[in-house]
Amino acid sequence: MDVDVSAAAEEERRVFPDEQITVTPSRSAIVLSGHVTTEDIAKRAEMIAAAYSKNVVNVLTFGPVGAQEVLLEVKFAEVDRTAALQLGVNYFLPGSGHTTGTLTTGQYGGSTISTTSTTTQTNGSATTTSTAPTPPTINLTNPLNLFLFRSDINFGVVVQALQQKNLLQILAEPNLIAVNGKEASFLAGGEFPFPIVQPGQGFTAVSISFKEFGVRLRFTPVIMPNGNIHLRVVPEVSELDFADGLTISGFNIPALSTRRADTEFELQDGQSFVIAGLMDNRVTQIANKFPGLGDIPILGNLFKSKNLQKSNSELMVLCTVHRISPSTQAPEGPKNPQPFLDKDKFDGKKPSAGSK
Repeated sequence: MDVDVSAAAEEERRVFPDEQITVTPSRSAIVLSGHVTTEDIAKRAEMIAAAYSKNVVNVLTFGPVGAQEVLLEVKFAEVDRTAALQLGVNYFLPGSGHTTGTLTTGQYGGSTISTTSTTTQTNGSATTTSTAPTPPTINLTNPLNLFLFRSDINFGVVVQALQQKNLLQILAEPNLIAVNGKEASFLAGGEFPFPIVQPGQGFTAVSISFKEFGVRLRFTPVIMPNGNIHLRVVPEVSELDFADGLTISGFNIPALSTRRADTEFELQDGQSFVIAGLMDNRVTQIANKFPGLGDIPILGNLFKSKNLQKSNSELMVLCTVHRISPSTQAPEGPKNPQPFLDKDKFDGKKPSAGSK
């Protein structure tokens, strides 16, 4: 005997207006067919139908629909400000012959004194090498040094003074498409190798593994029944840090400096969100001095050297979400730029008459 399913179908439509649930009779049972968003909705629809009949056949399918896709437009912007200040003094006394003398804190180089010359002579199978004193030769390798020298007293001073400011901006703009309920990821960076010690019987084996670093993004979209898009977004920016690395069995293993965020929220189609405030502030100060002389008030500054570095970087992630459908139209490929040498003007200037 068939059952009356009109009341059960009306109740299913009232409770789940956005789901595709079909209620049909089958002799003494109620059959639920169609597609719903989640497994929980399928179970709840079966419970409602059980109030109208003891026999319920639930053939509902659930899960994301393949035609529903989400586009996430992402912009990574990182501003890195670095300032450095170096100040130090090196003294040297060239003298004559082999008599030389230097006074330095060892933090800055940039000047060397050569007072000998080496001569090699070959006579048949015998080779003779001789070293003879020569007038001192001063070599400067850093053009930013301030060099002072008095030839009458054979005394020289090299002043290391450097002030440097850098501004770096890194911007990546990936566009990711993910099927409803599936995770998509993006990585712009690389992998670095590091050894893994594996103990064995009587010997120890070392295998090489790889760790990813760079600009990374992972997100999982879920289209809600009301049309909003629920997102879980995990942006990450990491870089190699050799200053805090380790050296094990001859292997130099760098550390990772990482900034990561993990958040979930719900947006409408076309809305945007920003993750900002991921700051990285560092101050490094290195001071060296000559023992005793560096402690003299005022004059002790002539026997000191310092290196001060400050860095300030901020990461911002801007994301815009769109609900899209697959397209049958092929996208337009990238355009090949023309070389600038085929232009009559370069940097706004015409070439001279004699140039080609």
